[in-house]
Amino acid sequence: MDGDCTRNITIGLLAHVDAGKTTFAEQILYHTGSIRQRGRVDHGDTFLDSHAIEKERGITVFSEQATFQIQGSSYTLLDTPGHVDFSSEMERALRVMDYGVIIVSAAEGIQGHTETVWRLLRAHHIPTFFFLNKTDREGAQPRQVLETLRQRFSAAICDISKQSEDTAEALAELDEQLMDAYCAGNLNPTMWQAKAQKMVAEERLFPLFRGSALRDEGVDAFLQGVHTLVQRQPMETDKPFCAEVYQVRHQPQGERLVCLKVLEGSLSAKEQVAYLSGGVRAEGKVNSIYQCQGKKLTPLERALPGMLCAVTGLSEVRPGDLIGAKLGHAEYQSVPLLQTKVLFPPEIAPQTALGQFRQLAEEEPLLDVEWNDMLQELHIKVMGTVQLEVLQELVQERFGMAVEFGPCEVLYQETIAAPVMGYGHFEPLRHYAEVHVRLEPEARGSGITFASECSLEVLDKAYQHLVQQHVFEKTHKGVLLGMPLTDVKIVLVNGRAHLKHTEGGDFREATYRAIRQGLEQAQSVVLEPVYAVTAEVEAEQIGRVMSELEQRHCTFSAPEPVGERIRVQGSGPAACLMDYPAEFAAFTKGKGMLGLRFDGYRPCHNTAEVIEKIGYDRTRDMENTSSSVFCKKGAGFEVKWDQVPHMIHCK
Repeated sequence: MDGDCTRNITIGLLAHVDAGKTTFAEQILYHTGSIRQRGRVDHGDTFLDSHAIEKERGITVFSEQATFQIQGSSYTLLDTPGHVDFSSEMERALRVMDYGVIIVSAAEGIQGHTETVWRLLRAHHIPTFFFLNKTDREGAQPRQVLETLRQRFSAAICDISKQSEDTAEALAELDEQLMDAYCAGNLNPTMWQAKAQKMVAEERLFPLFRGSALRDEGVDAFLQGVHTLVQRQPMETDKPFCAEVYQVRHQPQGERLVCLKVLEGSLSAKEQVAYLSGGVRAEGKVNSIYQCQGKKLTPLERALPGMLCAVTGLSEVRPGDLIGAKLGHAEYQSVPLLQTKVLFPPEIAPQTALGQFRQLAEEEPLLDVEWNDMLQELHIKVMGTVQLEVLQELVQERFGMAVEFGPCEVLYQETIAAPVMGYGHFEPLRHYAEVHVRLEPEARGSGITFASECSLEVLDKAYQHLVQQHVFEKTHKGVLLGMPLTDVKIVLVNGRAHLKHTEGGDFREATYRAIRQGLEQAQSVVLEPVYAVTAEVEAEQIGRVMSELEQRHCTFSAPEPVGERIRVQGSGPAACLMDYPAEFAAFTKGKGMLGLRFDGYRPCHNTAEVIEKIGYDRTRDMENTSSSVFCKKGAGFEVKWDQVPHMIHCK
């Protein structure tokens, strides 16, 4: 089937920083005629890393795309950041890939972010290729790295850069039908290629190619191999339009660009498309459609199935939104572990600074920009210090505002240890709502969930839906640190409305106060983020590694040999490990491998110390009050949380 009637295929490049990914992208575009001249990262002239920040730092910060063709078939290359601080940008791009390519350095081997990339590709079931890069480097060990990949990732990783007898045998070991043909001497290239194509799509085969991107070795073999092994689907344009948003940008003049992948159907300029706004279906008009070739935007009349494109006119959609015939929002695994305070110039109005950072949060939602009215401070969440440095440059470039940031603090969470009842009452003059909830501890990682045990005869269905909406519309804060509440089930037990006086917002106030009143009585627990740790070093260094991990409150399994090195695996508090990579690299002289991967939240190892350091005063947090408002003689009056149970109206 020729390229005119098959879907565009998106191939994403992923790697640990400095594995040579951007150089490899440059070679792909040059070999397929998409660019006339190859740039270099060290020269700051690569096609996809075109932003001034990327040129200055020599790393990919923003996902960029370019189209190319092989033998009439259309492809889009999606280059993603390799630095862990920009893993959220990488993950959003990963969701719109048809195939992923992991670049691994034959000199450095598997690195921390390589494991994260592999895990995400498997979680999203994206067929995956490997390119073993820098095989020309002094100290490169391609055979050893391949064996480690097979041990750590999958035995189905198969080197097919040269079609030899060893390649045929390795493929045959992965499929019974191929093994029969191999044993009978009938395994010809046509047969194994057709079978291998299916195996790649089903994640039963992960082909590996090798070479040197900088020296232009192995690139042609890679391109031909990928073209042979990808499955091309027919282009069906008669289905209803559906797309996923993976990126939001702002042009220098302020125009908002929404980058999306067309999943089904097609999209034309001036069409109305549906999306969710605050959980409610809404519609917006697409003013124009562009195809992106790096920073160059080419107008399109129509976006077809499988294409990546950018559109204008959609002011409310966010990265992760499904738009069109299917509505929803994607959940991402990347989680910011740090929070910091934005220090902006005193002559800048707080609302101005808040508005500017909210525009940045449209592009990176994990910033979770928040104005703390009690402290009169602007807070953001980040993945790491390199992201802060880039943000500082971005704010200066885009808004002309010089900002600094306070010290980074670990982003803790709070939960409860046992069930507790919470009561909220809101009854100023001509208003009325009362809510009773039971707070129950849930499994780690479950977040906030809701259920109702309240009879519809007691509280109307519409009011119960309001309570549920108010449970999820804000981040509820714990009472120990003022940190987000999590892993709690909120059960509506009872409630009351007034025929005349219940108005919009009354149940919001009663619900918030009920949850907070319950937390005042609860046995609260501080949770801290935890890293899964993997370290590989020379045998004589393992003793020091184990000692240092123990000092950092880590637990780990017995060390095990991996080739000529020793590996130890465990877990420990993120707060104790964030500065460890630099120290580890120094004493291993860059030859050791340390992987730190976010592994959820666990009870804090030093709760008392953290509470004292943060110094949260729950009595001053008026945005999260636990008091209720009752009415007497035509006037509302406040009742403190501990007296509320004695005054509630419902039984």
